[in-house]
Amino acid sequence: MTARPNRPEVRTFFHEPTNTAAHLVWDPTTKAAAIIDSVLDYDAAAGRTDTAFADRILAGVAEEGVQVAWILETHAHADHLSAAPYLKDRTGAPIGMGSRIVEVQRVFRPIFHATDLNPDGGQFDRLFDDEETFPLGNLTVRVLHTPGHTPACATYVIGDAAFVGDTLFMPDYGTARADFPGGDARTLYRSIRRVLSLPPATRLFLCHDYKAKGRDHYAWETTVAEERAANVHVHDGITEDEFVAMREARDRTLKMPALIIPSIQVNMRAGRMPPPEADGNVYLKIPVNRL
Repeated sequence: MTARPNRPEVRTFFHEPTNTAAHLVWDPTTKAAAIIDSVLDYDAAAGRTDTAFADRILAGVAEEGVQVAWILETHAHADHLSAAPYLKDRTGAPIGMGSRIVEVQRVFRPIFHATDLNPDGGQFDRLFDDEETFPLGNLTVRVLHTPGHTPACATYVIGDAAFVGDTLFMPDYGTARADFPGGDARTLYRSIRRVLSLPPATRLFLCHDYKAKGRDHYAWETTVAEERAANVHVHDGITEDEFVAMREARDRTLKMPALIIPSIQVNMRAGRMPPPEADGNVYLKIPVNRL
């Protein structure tokens, strides 16, 4: 079967403990690939990490016969730890992030008293500006800054596919929260409309799924047309003011993600742990009454 021009292949790996969809995307002609939004297993009760899920992705890389050229993050996740450094160590691929990660670092550096962290984004190998492009084999990756959930959120448009992070969920589940530091519901609406201005047949690959009421299976792929027609929060016809009122009211009812404290302080360092203390051990901090 001949590969269609401008259509990447995508294989998704679902991490059920954090409801995260990590994507392996590649150019079928050259086999150049990117891993988007990986997960490092983390046992919060024991404070232990494991690479079982990341190893599943690497097994998929081998099975598909692709060469990893990039490890990409759509944002600094608050609900899971990134496996980006582990994957970089095993593939040699650089880690990329939207350039507005520096805003997230500036917000959370004092919250976690992260005195080691220079909030310049230098922890990442490449920071992408809005509308920047770079190659993935014969395909072109276009970076769209899509803030609102966090300031650093980015969407990667690769051929007829777009990897939107937490900006959108499946049409029956809606949209991301906008109440984290630096988040904003009005900004999120505008970012969503930007994503939904892509061609209607564009495949949208999501970062999470939580099984909307009445659906008994996980899902992480939809299209621009489907979101515009049926997204329960932001389908065509929903005004910006209506969305903001809904989103802000809904966010007031939500609890913080279970792994936000370890996730943010690791992910703002490009998935790396804080440096060891004088005793040689690594510690994650819990800021009391700060979040």
